[in-house]
Parts: sequence; C-alpha cells; structure tokens
Amino acid sequence: MAKEDYYELLGVQKGASEDELKKAYRKKAVQFHPDKNPGNKQAEEMFKKISHAYEVLKDPEKRAAYDRYGHAAFEGAGAGAPRGPGGGGFHDPFDIFREVFGQQGGGGGGIFEEMFGGGGRGGGGQDGSDLRYDLEISLEEAARGAEREISFRKHVACDRCDGSGAEPGSKKITCPTCRGAGQVRRSGGIITFTQTCPTCAGTGTKIEKPCTQCRGDGRMLKTTKLNVRIPPGVDNGSRLRSSGNGEAGIGGGQTGDLYIVISVKEHELFERQGDDLFCEIPIKFTLASLGGSIEVPTLFGKGSLKIPAGTQSGTTFRLREKGMPSLRGGRQGDQLVRVQVEVPQSLTSEQRRILEEFARISGDASEPTSRSFFEKAKKFF
Repeated sequence: MAKEDYYELLGVQKGASEDELKKAYRKKAVQFHPDKNPGNKQAEEMFKKISHAYEVLKDPEKRAAYDRYGHAAFEGAGAGAPRGPGGGGFHDPFDIFREVFGQQGGGGGGIFEEMFGGGGRGGGGQDGSDLRYDLEISLEEAARGAEREISFRKHVACDRCDGSGAEPGSKKITCPTCRGAGQVRRSGGIITFTQTCPTCAGTGTKIEKPCTQCRGDGRMLKTTKLNVRIPPGVDNGSRLRSSGNGEAGIGGGQTGDLYIVISVKEHELFERQGDDLFCEIPIKFTLASLGGSIEVPTLFGKGSLKIPAGTQSGTTFRLREKGMPSLRGGRQGDQLVRVQVEVPQSLTSEQRRILEEFARISGDASEPTSRSFFEKAKKFF
C-alpha cells in the first residue's frame, strides 16, 4: 500500500517555508489530537502521521532526502524506528506536539488552555467587567463642551465584607481541592494537563463563612452617580473612558472601566459635516440683486455675512472658524452658509408697476430667459 505524501498530509505546497509548515502542523495537530477525539482510532492514526510528516519536513537534511528519495529515504531496520539523515528514528508524536506548543512537563497554558479549558491564575482574582453608557447630547454641548451627571447601576465592593466575600470575623482558608494552587491536574490519555480549580474558581482560597449581605460574592448591585466632562468637538460614536468606574473585581481583581459613548441630537438649523457646519438661509431677491450684509446665527453667537450684488440662489459662503472645534486640538472647522433667494408670492399695485417698468427697461418681456441658457437650448426647439 502506497504511503501518503508528507506535504499532502500537512496540506502545504512542496516549497512551503518553515513558518508555513509549523502553522499547518499546529492546525492539524489541534484537529486530530487524541484528547479532542477520545476513542477515535482514525484521528489518533492521523495525529501520528502528521507528526511524522512535520518531523521530516522541518529538518532541512531529512526534507532534502525525502524530496529526492521519498519514503525510501527512511526505510531501515526496526519497525517504527526508520533511519534517515541526521541519525535516529521518529520521535514520539506527543513529544513533537509539546515541542511545538511549548508544553513542558504537563504544565498548563498555551494550547492546552485553548483545547481543554485550563488557565486558573492561582489567587489572582477576577477583574471586573468594563461598562458602556450611551449619552445623548445637543450639538451646542458638542461644540462648547459640557459637564453632565449620569446615573447607572453596577457591581461595587460589598461594604459589609470590604469585597472579601467573608463574613466579618471569619476568614479565608486554603482551598482543600487544589491546596492553594488555583489549578488541578487532569489526565487526558497520555497527556496530563491543568485546569482551573472548580472549587475556588482559580483563587486558591475558600471562604470559611460567606458574608450574609453579598452571600460570598464580595460585590453588590448599587446605583452610582458620576460627573462626566464632555470635551468640545465630540461627535457621534466618540468614546470617553472613565478609568476605574466599571464593575468591581472579584477576589482582589482590578475594577473595570466605564466607556461613555456619545450620540449628538439632530439640530433644527445646522447639519454637521466633519468639523464643518452647514446651514441654509433665505434672503430677499432685492438683497440678492443689490447686495448688502446680513446677520447669520452660529453656535457661538451672531456672525456677519456680506452678500455681493447679483448673488444667485444656491450660492454657498464660508465663515472661517465658525464650525466645530477639533477634538484633537487642530484648526476649528468652518460654517458653510447657502443662500436661497426668495421670490415674493404677492405684490401690491405699486410693487407690480415698478417691477414691470424694470422688466421693460431690462428687456425681460422679449427675453424672459437668459441669453446663455437660450443658446444652449436652441437645438431642442
């Protein structure tokens, strides 16, 4: 029966690099490891094959011999101990596994935690969770900055036991299951690995008499109030971090952080475009024709805008540095003002007489549209 190709077993090309070989082996080793496939003889056999394949291909001399002679390069006396360049036979597949994943002597960590759920820290406690608070503010507050008081519920250290979880006068004792290590050893076939102690959850200690107020958890739910300073320039999705204002840790673990996520209400007049503000302002057709100055609103008070004579509807003007402050301390944005020329809907007899005279003098009666537009549109008539 023909033996399987080592490159095909690992799923790599013949010219694969050392890193590509190791990556492929790690993936296959996790997939076919006997402790992940208990009782599966096919998986166990495949685990041995990929280990042998990796052992050959990771060694430059053995790989060169295999590329030249194939499996014949390693055929020799003694079943299971073939000879090849570099001397010696194949190693135990589990030794190769430990070598690649850095597992020495059955200690916990690395791939063993990933595969079998180990990873107790032996008395280190559990850090508290980070919290999120969604805060809606006005555009004015986003532009000028503000201070707001927020209220939320979170786990805080129990004030009866000071977060220890033990009833006052009681104490913590060494965990009888793990003897203070926070981890217990477990046998998984040939390999012995460690996992978090189920009795003490990795702390290495056990409460002699749990606190009657928090029932041994060391924490309680309470409503907390906090003053939050909002810097000028924040936008939708901006996150403000309040260090140490998340949930309290367990067993001496660190307190989490609070993240305030900003959303800015829509404004009735202004639309934000990055650090710039945009608004539309109606003006009289006489102002557009004759020119002049108008006052325009900004988020920082009134501003003055000069309208040149002959301004057309839809013209956009720029007010420098009247937009939003930069959150990172750069140049302040601008305010863009687009004017819309209003045409009167009703006229007095005097107004009509004057406009008709203006139209006669201007020749509007014979040419109601502009000459440039008429030249472009002639081909459609």
